[in-house]
Amino acid sequence: MLRLTNLSVPLDYTEDSLKLILLKKLRLSPDQLLSFTISRRSIDARNKQDVHFVLSVDLKLKNEQIVLKHNKSLAPVQNPEKSKHNNDELCIMNSELKAQPLVVGAGPAGLFAALTLARAGLKPVLIERGKPVDERTMDVAALQENGVLNPDSNVQFGEGGAGAFSDGKLTCGVKSPHVRHILETFVAHGAPEEILIDQKPHIGTDRLKGVVASIRNEIIHLGGTVRFETRLEELILRGGHIEGATLRHNGEQQEFLTDTILLCIGHSARDTVQALFSQGLRMEQKPFAMGVRIEHPRVMIDQSQYGAFAGHPALGAASYKLICHTPDGRGVYTFCMCPGGEVIAAASQPGGVVTNGMSLHARDGVNSNSALLVGVRPEDFGDDHPLAGFVLQRSIEKAAFKAGGGGFIAPAQRVGDFLEGRASVSFGEILPSYRPGTVPADLRAVLPAWMIDDLKKGIRAMNAQLSGFANPDAVLTGPETRSSSPVRIVRNSLGEAEDFRGLYPVGEGAGYAGGIVSAAADGITAALKAIEKQRLL
Repeated sequence: MLRLTNLSVPLDYTEDSLKLILLKKLRLSPDQLLSFTISRRSIDARNKQDVHFVLSVDLKLKNEQIVLKHNKSLAPVQNPEKSKHNNDELCIMNSELKAQPLVVGAGPAGLFAALTLARAGLKPVLIERGKPVDERTMDVAALQENGVLNPDSNVQFGEGGAGAFSDGKLTCGVKSPHVRHILETFVAHGAPEEILIDQKPHIGTDRLKGVVASIRNEIIHLGGTVRFETRLEELILRGGHIEGATLRHNGEQQEFLTDTILLCIGHSARDTVQALFSQGLRMEQKPFAMGVRIEHPRVMIDQSQYGAFAGHPALGAASYKLICHTPDGRGVYTFCMCPGGEVIAAASQPGGVVTNGMSLHARDGVNSNSALLVGVRPEDFGDDHPLAGFVLQRSIEKAAFKAGGGGFIAPAQRVGDFLEGRASVSFGEILPSYRPGTVPADLRAVLPAWMIDDLKKGIRAMNAQLSGFANPDAVLTGPETRSSSPVRIVRNSLGEAEDFRGLYPVGEGAGYAGGIVSAAADGITAALKAIEKQRLL
């Protein structure tokens, strides 16, 4: 098989037209081209007068070696992109199993860890403090519509994790051999097939819910157990080794005995982290980021990115990724950009406002939004305690709750007012999408002065990168505090927590991932390490 890269094609290409383009490009006769598949697709919008797709195409040809000699644009496919995982490659160990492994948390890390263990025959028990995704959706709606928070079932907690309610973006900056397998698994469970080739793949919150439930059903079909509304209370230890855990369900405690626990708790389980810290689990501060959500009209972003091609059905809503280096070294950047989406209420504790972004698969909402974040360093925490980052987050969330007047109403400010250092008293042509509602405010009452200063610098600099970014009527809604965890649980080369043998800290909550795919990859890696340990026992 040979691969042709950097092939420019029009937005309205079809399979037949692509075949003709390939034959012309490579000077082949139709009988020489046996088959072809697209392995990668991206959008080139650098020239707004010529927005087009750029493809990588894998081809099967007659006399490939001869064709290769005469076409320097072709190269052999060294490692065809296919999953390296299948059930045959994982050792089935039911007869050797001492105790079922426990997976704590049903976000992407926990789901893929449990799925990997289940496919190896280990029959894991997956617990989740929140509810199944369908019931969880109703609790999320209750907060959005009525300002009623369920602290254990919300945007942060429940089946699918925080990523289930933030568009299902599958971009990943981490190099991992598991990425292809993760994408294939999503497709097998109902995700659109284009995620296998798109440079910026996404599923959409509406479709991701069904995918998550389908993965859960496979875990159960393979002999695993999934328990909802069940939380980890404490670990049972003996001589530095895991012997089990105390769990709580429906107000009752129960002991679960096991020598293997995969801790996939997510970045917002502050109470669980505090309990584990009290048991002596070693943790350390880590950098993270906080800021606000910024909203613009989707049409404006589309036009800024695609020019005359804005609105083309092959493109969909436009995205962006911007970064600005600030004199203090913290930096400002956009994150979790949601084209045609909405800003959502993401609180998980009473008395605090948290925002996030969400898009449905169609990405056809009136506004587009993104997190606009400032880097936060451990020296900004104000304390050297390992959990001081949580205190900083919480103080900002409580200040936002106060500024919004309660009821999880969020403070919001026009960009023009923000840059001029004055409170907003009304909104302009761009209306905030956050529910249960916003109040015009002054974000200086919510965020530290250094963060305000960097956000101003970032907005002005990003306006030069994306026309209209500093639109005076654009809306800033805050705060965005949960982009990642400010804590890292220290683990060794075997993936286990130091001095807690048999405990595997995994994913975003442990400080080792930053998104759906990277968390899922970390979950797979941890599960494989646990499997290998079982083989050696």
